[in-house]
Amino acid sequence: MKNRLEQFRANNKIQSAKYRKLVNNKFLFKLFLMKSLPMGFLAGLSVKSCDEKKCEITVPYRWLNQNPFSSTYFAVLAMAAEMSSGMISLMHTNKSNPSVSMLVTKLEAEFIKKATTITTFTCEEGDAILKTIEESVLTGEATSIVCSAVGRSSSGEIEAKFLVTWSFKARKPKD
Repeated sequence: MKNRLEQFRANNKIQSAKYRKLVNNKFLFKLFLMKSLPMGFLAGLSVKSCDEKKCEITVPYRWLNQNPFSSTYFAVLAMAAEMSSGMISLMHTNKSNPSVSMLVTKLEAEFIKKATTITTFTCEEGDAILKTIEESVLTGEATSIVCSAVGRSSSGEIEAKFLVTWSFKARKPKD
């Protein structure tokens, strides 16, 4: 099992660098959204910054994203919040060797203030996410982590807080 972890770490070093290059390029990220998450593309999600430790995802307040109360619809906010931790998770599982599956198993939200500007969701749990993924690679068992994503207005006020529970499971190698 230790060899699997060493193999994962060596592969992750290469693949996560390629992934960061993709998501931090505005044009390539838009293509990624159109292919893999078309609703994110329509909502106007974008990456403000993304590295191994922290990811910031922005979502604009606009006609397509609004609810009847003249604020950003809660599901659009949830999509951006999930993506802030999901981008870090994908960075470590995309083209991983051994392969690792990932899935959201729970979502909790607290809405504090109406979202009427660009909202930026930040997740700063990259180290803990990687540790959780590595634990699954090492043990072959499913692991999970609860990630916090805080959404702030363009003036810095907290609008929403989300807790996203991710589950990771290293797949068994094909014989």
